[in-house]
Amino acid sequence: MFGDSSISLTHEEQQEAAERIHALMAEGISSGEAIQIVAEQIRQSKSADKSQ
Repeated sequence: MFGDSSISLTHEEQQEAAERIHALMAEGISSGEAIQIVAEQIRQSKSADKSQ
């Protein structure tokens, strides 16, 4: 349902993700969509980190 749930984030990364979600919501994006957007960004970032 949520894809790869094996991704772990540091506390700092969690805080940054929460701030990005709040910023998107402030722009009028729904909370669910904001979470999806940020989660996908994190997955792509972590995937790129693993491939290097």
